[in-house]
Amino acid sequence: MQLFLENESDTLKLGAHIAQLCPPQQFTIHLEGDLGAGKTTFTRGLLRALGHTGNVKSPTYTLVEQYLLSDRPIFHFDLYRLIDPEELDYLGLDDYLSHNSLCIIEWASQGGSFLPDPDLIITLSYNNHSRDTELTAVSPQGRIVCDALQQ
Repeated sequence: MQLFLENESDTLKLGAHIAQLCPPQQFTIHLEGDLGAGKTTFTRGLLRALGHTGNVKSPTYTLVEQYLLSDRPIFHFDLYRLIDPEELDYLGLDDYLSHNSLCIIEWASQGGSFLPDPDLIITLSYNNHSRDTELTAVSPQGRIVCDALQQ
């Protein structure tokens, strides 16, 4: 599914819309795109829609930021600086993938086979000052989200 995001506001709105569509069980989103493509902006829109009122920063140096919203753990990963995918074992990745967590993973390709398959892949790419966005459903839950977005 292709979307055109004219500006930062559109990116925040997409994050908010997807936040409302995510199922209550464990759901994983991989965010792909170059530096500055809008991955953290998307995440900020998603988190704000779920009730987060504080700052949302990319966890480039900490690798993961945790939020507990509506009794649901949300984990925002940024694997850009990950040197070896085996480092994910030291993070205790399996502990983050609980029965109802929402995981948002930037630079998921850095995690290699240590990451489980996502439910949804969102790829953001530059188009002048706008963004072209591709959403790819990988699981049945991801398909439900994409189908709802198309309506």
